[in-house]
Amino acid sequence: MTANFAPTNWQLSAIQLTSQPDPVDNFAVLQQYLAQLPTAERHLVVLPECFAVFGGPDGLQQSYAEVIGDGMLQQQCAALAKQFAIYLVAGTIPTTSVDPQRFSASSMLFSPQGELIADYQKLHLFDVSVADSMGTYRESATTLAGNKLTLSTQGSLKLGMAICYDMRFPGLMQALAAAGMNVLSVPSAFTRVTGEAHWYSLLRARAIENQCFVVAPGQTGVHANGRETFGHSVIISPWGDILADAGTEPGVISVSVDLAACQQLARTMPIKQHNRFNSELKL
Repeated sequence: MTANFAPTNWQLSAIQLTSQPDPVDNFAVLQQYLAQLPTAERHLVVLPECFAVFGGPDGLQQSYAEVIGDGMLQQQCAALAKQFAIYLVAGTIPTTSVDPQRFSASSMLFSPQGELIADYQKLHLFDVSVADSMGTYRESATTLAGNKLTLSTQGSLKLGMAICYDMRFPGLMQALAAAGMNVLSVPSAFTRVTGEAHWYSLLRARAIENQCFVVAPGQTGVHANGRETFGHSVIISPWGDILADAGTEPGVISVSVDLAACQQLARTMPIKQHNRFNSELKL
């Protein structure tokens, strides 16, 4: 008898953008980049945070907020996923929330059939001061934090979903890893200053400690409102190797991987079984 198993070879891709306030412009650029990607039977493509609407005046994101499962931005993402036969993580799309004054930053997974199959709302909001041209960021003023974790299983792919600032909170990724995550998507719009300091260190740490692949596309360059983003979209192995780095220009990166590498590493270095912290030690 032949055992049933899901193939573990996947193409992982990230698209780096300098998104502008007008979704029409951003989708036109996105279409061109998607056409450059290799074709693969199992292909996950991740877009940056705020890929469709970014760098505009206060209130712009709120004006585009959609109900989850309906709306122009989601319809276009669904159509692109179907056209290119890919699993598409639409970095973040503004969606309506229970607070009429604030939207949710929703990362959405679309299937190759154009169906919305998973969604995640950003848990950790970027309320910080940064030594750049913006000075202060108060994401919570316009965005409502999410309240759930999202792990989506598609054959051998077990996708954990996070967004940008979330990467600074390892407990989130550890919870996803405990549920079986082997790929972490982290659509981002890291500032240039914080990116230069922490981008690679944080992402490599999340890959290493959770023994998973990381796909982290970012915004790059200077946007319409003067905000500067870091770029350097990366795909990282469970060992912490940077498999691809997009640099500072808009573009695409793509690598072919075997997700079985996560299980193989877990067998040779079984850190989950060795972890005494959660189960044995208490103050």
